Amino acid sequence: MKRQLLTLCMWLLAVPMLWAQSDGQMDFNKNWKFFKGSVNEGEKLALNDDNWRTVRIPHDWAIEGPFSKEYSARSGGLPFHGEGWYRKHFTLTEAQKGKQIAIEFEGVMNNSEVWINGHYLGKRPFGYIGFEYDLTPYLNEKSENVIAVKVSPEDLSSRWYPGAGMYRKVWLNVNNPIHVGHWGSFVKANNVTSRVATVEVSIEVQNHLKSDEIVSITNKVISPEGKVVKVMKTKTVAEKEATVQSLQSFNLLSPALWSQEEPNLYQVVTEIKNQEGKLMDTYTTRFGVRDIKFTAKEGFFLNGKLTKFKGVCLHHDLGPLGTAVNKRATERQLQIMKDMGVNAIRTSHNPPSRELLEACDEMGLIVIDEAFDEWKIGKIENGYHKYFDEWHERDLRDMIRRDRNHPSIILWSIGNEILEQGSKDGWKVANRLATICHEEDPSRPNTAGFNNYGGSIKNKLTDQIDVVGFNYKPAKYSELVEQHPDWIIYGSETESVTSSRGVYQDTFLEKYKKHDDKQVTSYDIVGPVWAYPPDMEFKFQKENPSIMGEFMWTGFDYYGEPTPYGGRDNDTNGYWDADWPSKSSYFGAVDLCGFPKDRFYLYQSEWTDTPMVHLLPHWNWKGHEGKDIPVFVYTNADEVELYLNGESLGKKVKGVDKAIIPVSFRFYEGPNNFESPYRLRWDVPYKEGELKAVAYKNGQVIGEKVINTTSKAKSIALEADRQVISADNGEDLVYVTARALDEKGHFCATFNGELSFDVQGAGTFEATGNGDPITTIVPQSKKLKFFNGMALVIARANEGVEGTITITAKGKRLKSATIKVETKLSSSSKKEL
Repeated sequence: MKRQLLTLCMWLLAVPMLWAQSDGQMDFNKNWKFFKGSVNEGEKLALNDDNWRTVRIPHDWAIEGPFSKEYSARSGGLPFHGEGWYRKHFTLTEAQKGKQIAIEFEGVMNNSEVWINGHYLGKRPFGYIGFEYDLTPYLNEKSENVIAVKVSPEDLSSRWYPGAGMYRKVWLNVNNPIHVGHWGSFVKANNVTSRVATVEVSIEVQNHLKSDEIVSITNKVISPEGKVVKVMKTKTVAEKEATVQSLQSFNLLSPALWSQEEPNLYQVVTEIKNQEGKLMDTYTTRFGVRDIKFTAKEGFFLNGKLTKFKGVCLHHDLGPLGTAVNKRATERQLQIMKDMGVNAIRTSHNPPSRELLEACDEMGLIVIDEAFDEWKIGKIENGYHKYFDEWHERDLRDMIRRDRNHPSIILWSIGNEILEQGSKDGWKVANRLATICHEEDPSRPNTAGFNNYGGSIKNKLTDQIDVVGFNYKPAKYSELVEQHPDWIIYGSETESVTSSRGVYQDTFLEKYKKHDDKQVTSYDIVGPVWAYPPDMEFKFQKENPSIMGEFMWTGFDYYGEPTPYGGRDNDTNGYWDADWPSKSSYFGAVDLCGFPKDRFYLYQSEWTDTPMVHLLPHWNWKGHEGKDIPVFVYTNADEVELYLNGESLGKKVKGVDKAIIPVSFRFYEGPNNFESPYRLRWDVPYKEGELKAVAYKNGQVIGEKVINTTSKAKSIALEADRQVISADNGEDLVYVTARALDEKGHFCATFNGELSFDVQGAGTFEATGNGDPITTIVPQSKKLKFFNGMALVIARANEGVEGTITITAKGKRLKSATIKVETKLSSSSKKEL
C-alpha cells in the first residue's frame, strides 16, 4: 500500500457483544478461588483451596495495595508483581457432556499458565491479549473439574501500572463438535456508498469429528432496526479434524452507514447444521458498514466526510477500580471524553479490552488499536522485548483477528516509540509487523508512533508503514509535509502537559518546576522538555491542514509515570521513588476519578460547538491582596466580559485579544512568550469576592461562569452520575461525587478535609478516590480526604435485586449528605427469574 492516496473503501466489520458470540458461550466469572503467593503444586486437582479467597472476575489483585515505594512509583507504587493463583471448581451438566468445551480468557496480567485437572494447557506471557484452550480431552464427565491459573508478573516489566491477575473476563465455550471457530467470523463491506455496499461474510467452520461432514451454513443479516434484510445459504464439506472457510457475499442496498453521528450496527446470525439438519451452532457477529479514505493532501475521510482526529491516548486502568475491566466504568470514561469533544481514541500502548471497543462502536468513536510498546530492544528490564521473538507474530495476528470486526477501528498500530528507530536494521522489524497487518486485514492501513525524528526517517522505519504518526513534533509538521509530500501524517502523541486538578501554585505561569507539595500547577502550560501547551498543537495543525489531527497525552490520569516527579521515561533502572509518594500521572485532562481539570475545557473550547465558558483559577488567595493573579478564560464564544464583585474588568475578543503564555520545547524556534489566540487572559489584582465571566456570541449572552472566595467548609453535596442503574448481573456501577460547600453553598475549591462514605441497601461499596496523585489511601478505604473540594465513591448494584442504594457522606464539622439511587431489572431478566 503506497501512501499517495490510501483509499480503503471500508468494509468492515464485525463484532458482536462478545467478540462474536456463540449460543454456547457461558459466563465463567463467578466463584473463583484466589491466593496471592507461591503455591506448591497449585494445579493439582486434590489441592485443598477452601481457605483461599473467593473472588469474581475481572479481578486486579494489585489495586488492593498497599501503596509503597517498594513497588516503584513508575508503575503506580502498587504490588503488581509476584505470584498469584486462581482456581475454579465446576461440574459438567448433562447438557454439556459430550460437547466440545474450551475456556477463553480475555486477558491475564501477565505470564499466565493454565491447567485443567492437573493437565498443563499452555502459557501466555503478554497480558493484553486474549486466548483460548481446548479442555475437552481432559474433562471429567462424572466428577468435579478444576481450572488452575498461575500468574507471575515480574518487577520492572511495565512503564506504567499494568494491574495483576485475571483482570478481564473469562468464558466457557460449550459447542457441538462442528461449530464456528474462535474469532472465526469476519464481516466486511467494500465499495461502500450511500446507495449500496458489497458485504462479504467469511465464516471458519471447525470440525472436531473424525469424519468429513457436509454442513449447511445460513447467514441472516439483521439491520440496526432488527429487521432481516438478507438470508444467504450455502453448503460445504467440513473436513475431519480441520477448519474450513466459507465465504458468501451480497449487495446491501441503502446501507445504514456507521458514522460518528449515527453509529449504526448490523448483525449477522450464522447457523450451522449437519447433513441430518441438526443445528450445530448459532453464532452472532455485530458489524458496521462504512468507508474510510486516507490522503496525503487532505487527510482522513469517513464516509466521504473530512474528519480531523480530536483524539486522546488512553491507558487501560480505570482509576479507583484499577485495571479490572468494567463495562460501565469504560463507558463513563468514554462519555467524559466525548463531552470534551473527543472523536478518536489511541489505545496506548497495547490491545484494549473488548468493552472499550464495543463502547466505541456504539458511541461513534474511531480507534487506533495499538499492539506493542517494545519490540526486540527493551525499554525496561523485563518488558515485552524478552518475549518478542517467540510471541510477536502470534500476539499481533491474534489482536487483529480478535478486533477486526469493530467498525470503530481505522488503524492498526504496530508500536509506540520503539527503540529500533535508532537502529539501521530497525526497518526490518517494522516491515515484518506491517506485512502481518496486511496479511490479516488488507482493509485497514497500519501505523506507528515515532518519537525519534531523525532516526525513524534515516533508518527507514517510516517507509515501512502506511500512515506515519509522530510524537511531540508539531514544529516539524511543515518540514515533513514539504520533504515528504506523499506521506500521510498525524500527531500520534501530543502535548504531554502536566497538572493537578485545582492546584495553582503562587509561582503561577511557570514553565516547569517541582514543588515540595508534589503537585503541578493547573495553568495548562507545564510539561517536560518535549512537552508544550495545547495551543501549540492547535497552531501547527491549523498551519498544516493536511496533518490529520492529534492524539493528546492523555485523556485520563493513570497510575504510574508521575512525571515530573521521580524519574525519566525510558530509564532502564526502573524505580522512580525519589519524590514519593507521587505515584500517578499528571498528564490527564481528567483526573483518576473522572473529574475534569482546567485543560479539559481548553480542548472543549476548540473541539465543540455547544456554548461553554470556563474560568480559572480559584479565588482564594489570602495573603496576595492587591497582587496580580493571572485569570484565564476558555470559551468557544466570540468574546467574554470579566467582572470582579460586579465591576467590569473589560471585554476581550477571542483570537484578537491574545493571552501571553511561556513556551519552550524541542525543535521549537519561535518566541518564548507565545501570544495564544486560544485563551483569554486578565491579570487581576486580588480582592476577595465574586469573579464572573460572561460569554457572548453574536452579541448575545451564551453562558457565564462564577467563582467565589469561600469561607470554611460547612456541608457536603452529593451528585450521582445516574439515578437508575441495572440490577441484572451485579456489574453495573453508580459514581457519586461529593463536593464541599461553605455556608453560602459555594464550592470550597481548596478544602482537603476528611470524609467517609457508607453504602446501604440494594448495592455494595466498591471504591473511593479523590484524584490526588500523591495520596496513599487505597481505593478500598471508605475513609479518605477531599482533594481540592472533591471526592468520589463508587457503588455496585446487587445482582438480581431491585431496590434502592442509599449512600451517605460524613465529614468532621460538616453537615452530612445522603443520596438514593434505584436499581432495576430489565424485562428480559425479570422473565428469566
